[in-house]
This record gives sequence, structure tokens and C-alpha cells, in this order.
Amino acid sequence: MAIKVLVVDDELDMRTFITTLLETNGYKPISAVDGREGMEIARRSKPSLIILDVMMPKESGINMYRELKSDPALKTIPVIMLSALSKKTFFHSQKVLDEYSGEHVPEPSAYIEKPPEPDELLQAIEHSLKT
Repeated sequence: MAIKVLVVDDELDMRTFITTLLETNGYKPISAVDGREGMEIARRSKPSLIILDVMMPKESGINMYRELKSDPALKTIPVIMLSALSKKTFFHSQKVLDEYSGEHVPEPSAYIEKPPEPDELLQAIEHSLKT
């Protein structure tokens, strides 16, 4: 049975690129256009991995990530963050949110700046599924 991977990104081009890459490498992609839809699908289909865009309208990837990591049923699912934001900016924002909320959220299993290189993304997927 193919491994289910949830792709959450508001950009159609990026969703198409990632789902095609997943399909051609034997994974079963499911996609969502924002964090709210992503959470609903994650709860319903329990994917093995989530590839999550940071900047989205409605529900941001940062909010969805924090919600995932605080949900006992979903917190063990590895997440690869994908963003036009630099890694440094993202991790700084997480630290600020941790201090503000009083809870520490673990780092994502990978953080890839857009646009992702297919090989880099596939390596991150394989690595995330092994750990």
C-alpha cells in the first residue's frame, strides 16, 4: 500500500509539482489548500507525512503546525515545512511563539526553502519517514 502524504499549499503550481513528484515516486498524495482544510484532512486520513507551506491565507502553516504538534492523535506525524521564508526567520518566529504561549513545539523534521529541488525534497521525505 502506498504511503499517504498530505500536501498543504495555497499555490496550485506548487501543489501540482509536489503531488506529481510524490506520485511518480510511489507515494499517495492528498492535498489541501490551507491550514484549516489541512487539519480536517489530517484528522480524517492520518497521513504518514505532511508537507506544509508556511505562508497561506486563512490558516497559516505555522498555526497548523502548532495545532498538529499539540494534538495527541497527530503530533507524531513528521512535517516538512516548505516556504519562501528563510529557515532562520521561521525558527525565530517559532521561538517567539513558544515564549508567548508558554509551550515548546518541536522542530519540523525538515525545512526547505522554496522553490524546492526535487532531489532535496525526496531525500527529506525519505529521511522523515525513517525517523
